Amino acid sequence: MPGKLGRTAEQRQAILRNQASELLWYGKLTTTEARAKALQPYVEKIITKAIKVYDDNLETSVVTTDKKGKEVTTKAIKDSPKKLAVRRALMAKLRDLQEVKAFSEKKADYKARTADIQHPLMEKLFNEIAPKYAQRAEELGQGGGYTRIYLLGTRRGDSAEEAIIELV
Repeated sequence: MPGKLGRTAEQRQAILRNQASELLWYGKLTTTEARAKALQPYVEKIITKAIKVYDDNLETSVVTTDKKGKEVTTKAIKDSPKKLAVRRALMAKLRDLQEVKAFSEKKADYKARTADIQHPLMEKLFNEIAPKYAQRAEELGQGGGYTRIYLLGTRRGDSAEEAIIELV
């Protein structure tokens, strides 16, 4: 990691965790150049881990009895043990962001939309981001390179070099 950002290890990890979560959720983040350069390998490793296991699911059949005493077989799709381990490791490296209620959305509609999603950032990472970059890696024949940094110039208040880091 380039530099220590003038922080203790715990503060540095908290900054990386928060900024990585924001970057994965919104796709773009404006920060200082040093933080962007420290954040880039952190996010790239997270995305790479997600790509390796995003489609590793187990299909199980569950037998239940209904009100009439009849046995009903339903199929359930769960994470494989390997995917579950990666999901938990990534949850430790990221802050879980919650879905935001739209301005004109009713509370009941918001609850219905978000009822079955416990960890929205993890769902987005495994269902949207990982498949997109897996397909990109297949087409280009290379892994990595999921983020890019644009330099913006100096910030007015403290002359810190500003940068935008975004998902490609």
